[in-house]
This record gives sequence, structure tokens and C-alpha cells, in this order.
Amino acid sequence: MSCSTVSLVTASCSLLLFTFGLTSQAHADNMSALIAQKSAQSNTSIRYNSSVPSAKVSTRSTIQRAGTHRSNPINIQTTTNTVYSNNNVSNITSNGNSPTINTAYRYPEVQRQIPAVLPAFLSGNYDNVDSEHLPLLSTAEMQGSLAVREVISTARKMTLNERAIVQGGCWDYLNAVFKRAGVSRDTIHKGTYGQGPYASSDEIEAGDWLYYINHGYNGVEHSGLFVGWVDERAKQALILSYAGQNRREPARYRVYDLSNVYQIMRPSV
Repeated sequence: MSCSTVSLVTASCSLLLFTFGLTSQAHADNMSALIAQKSAQSNTSIRYNSSVPSAKVSTRSTIQRAGTHRSNPINIQTTTNTVYSNNNVSNITSNGNSPTINTAYRYPEVQRQIPAVLPAFLSGNYDNVDSEHLPLLSTAEMQGSLAVREVISTARKMTLNERAIVQGGCWDYLNAVFKRAGVSRDTIHKGTYGQGPYASSDEIEAGDWLYYINHGYNGVEHSGLFVGWVDERAKQALILSYAGQNRREPARYRVYDLSNVYQIMRPSV
């Protein structure tokens, strides 16, 4: 082989080695860049993941007692039963503060219900007594002294059962009732029509023969047989009254105002 040939081969090999070196260097550079890129991505990923906040663990208990889950406190008011005493009523309300007391008296409404069973002597329909007053009449006839019961039952028979007509007026009718019952009468309160003194409600009892001012009829004097209170506070009472004076009408039970009773006569044996 000639020297020129050897030189050419040597030159070719050198060029090949140089080229391979460049290729290897380029490949190395590319690999370095890739590794650097991957490393950068890995670092970025690590930095991203490390930025996630750690989980927070609350140690606050969420367990509550039954019935206590409320966003705001609740004011609870408790009202006691109504208490009647000495004509006063106290409504006591407790709200965590001092109790409030209302001293205004309010009377309960009167229950005017007819009992399911009335005594046989009150059975029937009557036009001279309201049916709502029959229980009051029944009670009066079964209580009190013997003289009182005799007067009340005799008056009831003459008024409701016999519808008796007596000559004269109110005084004559009641005088006939007392005579027929076989009882006398004692005066326990005596005043005058215009001056009094007028009796208080607690002085009056069932069976009493009363003299009073008839406020429902021009304020005239009148007398009647007391049966019982319909509303004692308002002085309203059930009275056996006889108009008479040639009216030919039986006596009747009706409600009168007894604000001015000036005489009381009570049945006695």
C-alpha cells in the first residue's frame, strides 16, 4: 500500500472518529438535556406535591346531648294554674326573672247545664220557669231545714203543678204558701223601702221571704220567695214571684236584682 493510500485511510478514520465524536457528544448533550428536563419535571412535581397543605384534624367533639342542639338559647316560659283566693286571682309566669302577678279577678263562667236526671217532681215542660233554672230549684228543695224544704216544695207544687191563682198580690200568694206548708216566719232583717238598711247577700238563704226594690219594674216595692243565687256577685237571684192583681196568671220563677233587700222573713217551725 502506498503512503498516499495510508494517509487517505488515516484521514478517513480521523474524520470518522471526529464525526462519531461529534455524534456521541450531541447524543450525550441530548441525554443530558433529557435528564435535566426529567429532573426538572420531577422537581416541579415534587414542589407541586409539597405545596398541598397537610390534612387538618379537629379534636373538637361533635357529640351533643339529645335535645340540646340549638343555634340560639331559648327562653322558656311556664305558667302556673290560676289560683282563686279572697276574690283575687294570681297568674304567675316564670321566665327566669321575677314572677309577675295579675291581681285582676275574673270570675269563671257559670255552667248552666241541666243534669241528665232531674227529680220526678220536676219532670215536664213549664212556661213559668226557664229550664236552665230547674237544677237550682231542685237543690233548694232538698237542702236546708225541714221548714225551708216544706215552704219551697209547697211553692213549687202550687206554681208548677197546680198553677194556683190566689186572690190578691205578691204578699197574699206567699202568705198562702206559708200557711199551706204549716210553718211560721221569723223576721231576721228589717229596714224600709227608701232608707234601708239593705241586707247583704250573705244574709239571704233559700226559702226566705224577701221584700226588695224591683229595679226591673219602675223601682216599686215587691216581695218574693228566694230560691238561690244565679250570680251572687251581680246580686242576681232566682225568685218565686206572683203578680196577681186580677191578672189570672200563675206565679213564676224568674231572675231579679236583689241589690236592695230591706226585709227578710225566714221559715220556722
